Amino acid sequence: METPLKNLAVVGAGAMGSGIAALFASKGLQVVLIDPVEGALLRALAVIERQLTVYAPDGIRQALARIRTSPDLQAAAGSELVIEAVPEKLELKRDIFSRLDAICGPRTLFATNTSGLSINAIASAVSRRDRFVGTHFFTPADVIPLVEVVRNDDTSPETVDRVMAALRFAGKRPVLVRRDIPGFIANRIQHALAREAISLLEKGVASAEDIDEVVKWSLGIRLALSGPLEQRDMNGIDVHYAIASYLYKDLENRQEPSALLKQKVESGQIGAKSGQGFYTWSPERRERVLREKSAALAELAEWLQRKAG
Repeated sequence: METPLKNLAVVGAGAMGSGIAALFASKGLQVVLIDPVEGALLRALAVIERQLTVYAPDGIRQALARIRTSPDLQAAAGSELVIEAVPEKLELKRDIFSRLDAICGPRTLFATNTSGLSINAIASAVSRRDRFVGTHFFTPADVIPLVEVVRNDDTSPETVDRVMAALRFAGKRPVLVRRDIPGFIANRIQHALAREAISLLEKGVASAEDIDEVVKWSLGIRLALSGPLEQRDMNGIDVHYAIASYLYKDLENRQEPSALLKQKVESGQIGAKSGQGFYTWSPERRERVLREKSAALAELAEWLQRKAG
């Protein structure tokens, strides 16, 4: 495939930004990774090297050589595409793009990596809204194939085409989200699933381990090959309608996070990074799971890509 661009900048050297930088560098593009936080860039390079061992073990040295680092946004000047991957804070993202708007040339494309913040709200910080999109990568950003490309109200068709071409060149499977709605597609579906799972746990229906076991070994396997709408067709929409007619009214439909979820956050039990969430996590277990799942996801994604052609 012909290279749709030769260089890009990634702003934010956390887990997402590191993964995005690793991905494009592994495909031969020149990348500048930008982060002003002390120590962030050194940590990112260590993460990038670890990730490259998963899916590009023979090209680690070459990929790392294509990545330069800088603490200064000015380093993004001259980039054909700038992907922002800083924390999910609207005003932080708006401030960064306001500054990039003054730094970068008129042909630069802007993309914000967000899980659900309004693309219109972030794009309002720039003068070139037609050259601005959302790009929702999934963790690990360099392994999970799908990227949601989200339009703002003024995004041009050319911008969509160029960003999607760049993502396809990097081996991604981009989908276009035509409307800027909260959560886009994946997180709306994911949060609906998580809301029901947490409700089942809260009601004592099953343990966290058994709820996860059900999802991984039934829905998870099937959904890898058949999405929920295709599966309705396969099962019969009439069958789905019959079940929905009695089940929907019993499903969790609360409008606020559950008491269990609130209690976990307020007590600091926020998951693997704190050592306790729905499971207990030691630093060793967290690192092992990250490594094993990245490798397994890369292998699964490669198999699915081959199957899908």
